[in-house]
Amino acid sequence: MLLVDDDRDYLTSVRMHLESAGFSVVTAESVAEAKATMEQLRPDAAVIDLMLEEADGGFTLCHHLKRIDAALPVIMISAVQSETGLDFDASTDEERAWIRADAFLAKPIRFEQLDRELHRLLRE
Repeated sequence: MLLVDDDRDYLTSVRMHLESAGFSVVTAESVAEAKATMEQLRPDAAVIDLMLEEADGGFTLCHHLKRIDAALPVIMISAVQSETGLDFDASTDEERAWIRADAFLAKPIRFEQLDRELHRLLRE
């Protein structure tokens, strides 16, 4: 599992949860670090924050990951909804084509929600 977020505390919290749920987790704090990680290993899934170094860093990273491995399940997480009021989703084919993520979760995420999405995507 590749976990990408520029908030170290949040990254640690989610990593600890995922590891306790049985996932092997590799973390990255930037787009560049995530890209370098993907050159060395192929995770089963990726959970990435939308707003990394750049406001659209998560989008560009997601597009990059899908170019490398179109089948890689990607969950995008973000506080953009609560901070801006903009509504993002990945529930329709059109939204997934634009966002490129397979699921979109609003921060603060509930761990049971993240677990449910990961298990759903890894079974598909």
